[in-house]
Amino acid sequence: MSTTAFEDLTPGRTIPLGEVTVDRDEMLAFAARFDPQPFHLDEEAGKRSVLGGLAASGWFTASLWMRQYVDHLLADSTSQGSPGGRDLRWLAPVFAGDVLRCEMVVLGARVSRSRPEMGLVEITGAAYRGDDKVYELTFTGIFATRASAP
Repeated sequence: MSTTAFEDLTPGRTIPLGEVTVDRDEMLAFAARFDPQPFHLDEEAGKRSVLGGLAASGWFTASLWMRQYVDHLLADSTSQGSPGGRDLRWLAPVFAGDVLRCEMVVLGARVSRSRPEMGLVEITGAAYRGDDKVYELTFTGIFATRASAP
């Protein structure tokens, strides 16, 4: 039986998702493959940009947060996926060596009208460098109720 089910995700609950250090080689490999803009690949281009240095792709930052979410919650939950999100924001550039503290906050939760064995959970995910929020996303997660979990 999964540890985290719909009933555990109550509005107002904050769940720490641990820390991750931004690895330069992974950051560059991701940028080369998926977001090959000069300020994500070249130190000098990064310095000349508004980012002020070689910065991680925002999509890489989102991927780091997602991995923390999987490792610290989803892998041992009744998660059934997500229909999507909104308000994706990259609030500050992220650099190699940064330590990001990740968390999620449950904004709301309701049982599905069409599938009462499932619940819809509105979540805001965030990553912080120190006290500064660098990434934020609001989305809906679908979680099975404890009684219906396999």
